[in-house]
Amino acid sequence: MNISPSVSGIIGVIIWTTDVELLVDFYSRVFDIKPHRINENFVAFKFGNTRLNIGFHEQVEGRAKDPYRIMINLGTDNIHELAVSMVTKGVKFIRMPELEAWGGFVATFKDPENNIIQVLQAPTHS
Repeated sequence: MNISPSVSGIIGVIIWTTDVELLVDFYSRVFDIKPHRINENFVAFKFGNTRLNIGFHEQVEGRAKDPYRIMINLGTDNIHELAVSMVTKGVKFIRMPELEAWGGFVATFKDPENNIIQVLQAPTHS
């Protein structure tokens, strides 16, 4: 029997930068989280079974020039409370939480290097 290999899901995302400290400070402060693992020029945050990683890459230069190309989506159970908390920490949203046609909420912001990140809250079903 020939079984084809398949992808089981996304286990992590890496944001490459030349200023690891800047982004680690931002994500630590904004989401009140501590790094899960710190290596030289590479830091991992753990969200359940998924990792958000910040790493140094010598071929990355400055802020993201095309920030809309890829968006990282982070989940939350209370997008409105999270957004208020983030605003008090200086985050400027491109889009405050809005109800989507699929029943959930989405909010969008940029990190200090111009990467676009979204926070999503799944619909609640009664």
